[in-house]
Amino acid sequence: MRVAVGLAKDNVEERLRAHGINRRQFLKYCTAVAAAMGLGPSLAPRIARALTGKEGKRPCVVYLHNAECTGCSEAFLRTTNPYLDALLFDAISLEYQETIMAAAGEAAEEALHSAIHNPDGFICIVEGGIPTAGNGMYGKVANRTMLSINEEVLPKAKAVIAYGTCAAYGGIQAAAPNPTGAKGVNAAFGALGVSAVNIPGCPPNPINIVGTIVHYLTEGKLPELDSIGRPNIFFGKSVHELCERRPHFDAGRFADSFGSDEARQGWCLYNLGCKGPQTYNNCPTVLFNGTNWPVAAGHPCIGCSEPDFWDHMSPFYS
Repeated sequence: MRVAVGLAKDNVEERLRAHGINRRQFLKYCTAVAAAMGLGPSLAPRIARALTGKEGKRPCVVYLHNAECTGCSEAFLRTTNPYLDALLFDAISLEYQETIMAAAGEAAEEALHSAIHNPDGFICIVEGGIPTAGNGMYGKVANRTMLSINEEVLPKAKAVIAYGTCAAYGGIQAAAPNPTGAKGVNAAFGALGVSAVNIPGCPPNPINIVGTIVHYLTEGKLPELDSIGRPNIFFGKSVHELCERRPHFDAGRFADSFGSDEARQGWCLYNLGCKGPQTYNNCPTVLFNGTNWPVAAGHPCIGCSEPDFWDHMSPFYS
């Protein structure tokens, strides 16, 4: 994590300035979050208050890792303008996150125990699929199965967010033949009363989880969900509906090879396997790091925010 040494943890404005981020840049980012949530720019100041911990007491957050590549954490931590590690981690009280926490061994386990017994409750963010075969023997942390850790923690949480397609639906870990019995959070723990908000993507755009947390901080509840647990504000329209290449699709202009003049001119990639019509996500309008997304870079959508995409959407280029 990037740390501004010597600055008070609760003085977020100073921490942002230490990263060269001024108030105008910060509000610009908050406006982008508002736009991603389908809100007007007038809501940016309230989002700024939420992200600087000024909407009330910072909620306690536990972040669990399971069967995954940690790409979701990497996408989140590498987001810039502003640096989210100096921003969101001061809006919440992140008590446990194996990738970035300094504690290890017994100290880490004690941090987890203390967090899940916080008298004010806690939010749990889950990354990675849950290995369930053989009583969870295919994935362990601190000599405990990931399955048993989640069974203990998730039912106690005030809210659960499944971050990334692996946590939401099993992801690549659940691809056939799925020898570890990997499942998404709701499939694994629904019988225990767990009802997670799914923020799928491989990796997901970090703004979608930021917006979900902002909604919780400002409204006191999680956003409205679609039939498979995704927030409608981020996953309510298909990639195809939002795609900048849609006019070429409507006109019947399709690229038939990646090296063709038609591909270079931005023609539709449907004949090259684009799964945009079957995929619901805001990738075309909420760019990664405000810069780009796969189709604009010349690569077809592979449907990574859909359940079982690895099996149901492949072969990816046909």
